[in-house]
This record gives sequence, C-alpha cells and structure tokens, in this order.
Amino acid sequence: MDIPKLIAAQRAYFETGATHDIAVRRRALQALQASVRRHEEVLCSALRADLGKSAVESYMTEIGIVAGEIRFALRNLKRWMRPRRVPTPLFAWPARSRVRYEPLGVVLVVAPWNYPLQLTLLPLVGALAAGNCVVLKPSPGAPATAAVLSEIVGECFPEELVALVPHAPQAVEELLTQRFDHIFYTGGGTFGREIMVRAAERLTPVTLELGGKSPCVVGAEADLKLAARRIVWGKTLNAGQTCVAPDFLLVHESVCDRLLVELQRAVERQWGSDPRFAVDYPRMVDDAHARRVAELLSTAGGETVCGGEVLEEERYVAPTIVLNPDPQSRLMREEIFAPVLPVLTFAELSEAADALLAADRPLALYYFGDEREGRRLCERVPSGGVAFNDVVMQVSSRRLPFGGVGASGMGRYHGEASFECFSNCRSYFLGSKRFDLPLRYAPYPKRLLGWLRRLMD
Repeated sequence: MDIPKLIAAQRAYFETGATHDIAVRRRALQALQASVRRHEEVLCSALRADLGKSAVESYMTEIGIVAGEIRFALRNLKRWMRPRRVPTPLFAWPARSRVRYEPLGVVLVVAPWNYPLQLTLLPLVGALAAGNCVVLKPSPGAPATAAVLSEIVGECFPEELVALVPHAPQAVEELLTQRFDHIFYTGGGTFGREIMVRAAERLTPVTLELGGKSPCVVGAEADLKLAARRIVWGKTLNAGQTCVAPDFLLVHESVCDRLLVELQRAVERQWGSDPRFAVDYPRMVDDAHARRVAELLSTAGGETVCGGEVLEEERYVAPTIVLNPDPQSRLMREEIFAPVLPVLTFAELSEAADALLAADRPLALYYFGDEREGRRLCERVPSGGVAFNDVVMQVSSRRLPFGGVGASGMGRYHGEASFECFSNCRSYFLGSKRFDLPLRYAPYPKRLLGWLRRLMD
C-alpha cells in the first residue's frame, strides 16, 4: 500500500467538505453497523482463534460494545453536531456566541491485539461521527480478527474515507512519518511514549489509551463473597489481557484469610476444578506471552495460594493467586496482563493510599467496602476511572468518558466523549452590525477605566 498516496487522497476528499454533511456521516455509521452484524459469526470465530474467546465473551466485550456504540452515535449525532449557544458578556452586547464541533481532518487509529475488534472500531465510530477521514492500523498480534476487519472496512468505505493498513514491516514507522490531524493510540506505555515523541515533531495532538497496574483495594467492611466473584471475573476476562483488569489486590489484614478462601471458591465456581478444560476459558495471545508470565511467576517470591500452571504450547495460564510477592519483583513492577493476582495486605486505609501514591497513576482504581471509605481513598489517589464494589464495568457505560491520567494515558473517549475527542471545538463570535459602542475606540474617556472595572468584574 502506498501510504503517502493514500493519505493525500484522504486529505483531498476531506477538503471537499463532504464529511461535514450529517447524511454522509450517518451513511458511514449505518454501513459499519450492517457489516458488523453480517460478520458476527465470522468475528466470533476469529476472536476464538486469536484469543480463545467464547462466543459469549466475544459478544459481551467486543461485538456488542461496538454495536451499542454505533447505535448511540446514530441516535445522538444530530444533537452533538448542533451549534451550541453560550452567553455573551454584557459589554459585547448585542453580539452572539456559539460553539461548533467541527471535524479535525485525517486521523490515525493504532489499535492493540487484546480487544482487536472493540479497540479498533470504537475510535473509528467516534472519528466518523465527528466527520473525519480515518486510517486504521490494527495489531498483527490478532491476525484472524485483523483479516475480518480488513474485509469489513473494504466493503463499507471508499479508501478516501476509511482505509485499513495491513501488517507489513515498518508500516507503523512509515505512518508516523506522515502528517495527521490526530493520532489515537491504544497499547503499551513504551510505544505510547514513542508515538508522542513522533507526534510532537509535527505538533500533532494525540490520545493515548495506555494501561498500567490498576489496584483493587478490599476494605474491612467488604462483602467478601461478592468481591471475590467479581474480582475473579474481571481478572480472568480475556485471560487477564485487559487494560482495566484489577492488577493486584490490597486487602485489609483482618479479612485477607477469608478473602483468599472466597477467591479460590470463585475460581472453581466460574471455571471448574481444572480451568484448562473449561470450554469458555480464554488463552494468552501467543506462546511468547505465556512464557513471559511463567518468568514473572518464577521470580515473584511469596506464596502461590492456587494455580501457577503455565503451558506455553497451549497458551494456557491457570487462574493464579500469589500472596505477599516480593515488592521488587517483575510481577509487582510490570503490568501483569494475565490471570495472575498478587495479594498484599494493609492495616490502615492511609497506608494503602500512601503505597498507591508512590506508584504511577493507574487507569482504574477499584474499592470494595464502605463507600465513604472508598471516596476518601479516591480523594487522595488519582486514577483514570473509579469503580466501587465492582471491576471493569465502568468501561461499559457510553455516558462515562474513558481514559487514563499520567502514565496510564491522556484523552477521553466513548459516546459523546469520542465525538469531542475527534472534533475541533470551535468558537464563533457573531458581532452585531446594528450597534457599535463608541467607547471601545480611542481616544478613551477618563472615566472609562472605572466603568470597565465595574462592568467586567
């Protein structure tokens, strides 16, 4: 694919103004909606091949989320595009003020492999709703899903509106040498920093959806059975390869022993006595990632309460709980991205807060227990998002902007936030020709300064 030629064609199409038309945007979204619906069965098969996902998990975490996002955009697009009146200062009367959300131009979306459908198409929905032309770069780590995505994009859109760049050596490198009006990246922090450096060369704005070690704090007042069930669900979803999965637990010392029992019960309840043979239990994306998890466990220290089995050739990692691992181990320094759950204890909530403040800002912060205690914790510890007495579910709401802070990312999307992410929030000041205040022009009367102080305060 000739990338410079492709981007030039998209820019030429954008500059015709065609994508400013709501009808063009609606047709694009409707075409995507129909194609995803037609390819549902093929997508489920591809996600099973890439990540071992069941049909239920594929729909719940990928296809259904994309379908819902498209419906939400179609339902609200007219309202989002409508110019918004804002008050005009009295001294500027009788002028009028408006805010319009206008498209940025040609945008690049670089997607990861862990949710290869959702994290490619959700940004695309926002970019199309906002009236942009889009270049998509899916991850080669999920090749079966990338192939279906290529088919969907090819049948829905002309290349001058949306184009998918297939995997090729140095494809991302070549893309980053081009001029875009926005870059949207989801993935690891190391490459996120590289993208930000490259974008800075052209002053290109970026949205970075990264990750990190999202903590889950379990207080003394927590419903331990409920907490265990939800934590195990969130930690084993997609075999732990979820950017907002609870990365590790901080548990009040008075309830730690009981929680460990409930966690083991929850694992068996959800995945049976041997999860390896559970039909719906997902797999690591490849054997290299399974091998990395084995290395993390071998150097973690602490006590393996349950699990610990890694079969690289099957890409299988058992649900694993490690009590009191070495704080300096790789397990506690790196994002785990696997169904391995370290458990640490604390005596006072302030102690837990101090430990979290010493680390990078997480993408999510979870708290199980008394909501007032949780609010006190969140007032001290910043994070991209928060969930009380649940995990991961904050991502499912299209009315909650999603994104990180600090090392976990920058920018927000989902629902209306996606539309705003890919738009230029443009100010319009509509001056009046009917009235021209003479006091604005020199020479200024001696009393004008006093009048202005009273008028503008």
